Amino acid sequence: MDAGLLAQYLVIAVAVLVSAWFVAKRQFPNAVRRLRVALAVPMVREGRPQWLRRAGRRIAPPAMAGDASCGGCNSCDPPAPKQH
Repeated sequence: MDAGLLAQYLVIAVAVLVSAWFVAKRQFPNAVRRLRVALAVPMVREGRPQWLRRAGRRIAPPAMAGDASCGGCNSCDPPAPKQH
């Protein structure tokens, strides 16, 4: 296979993966959050190498507020007042 064609396939593969991740985050925020937690928890356990624990902390989602009815859209702020 030609090196240029291989590079083209790699660029397309990266673009497809980034697009799929963006759509998943926008359409399924709770599922993406659960996936990130499931990946991060085994990585941050005691006894793991420091580099693995750092990677797990980067993968872990940020902490959310304690509202059980929250869908994870991060739009919990009150609406801004209307300007006349």
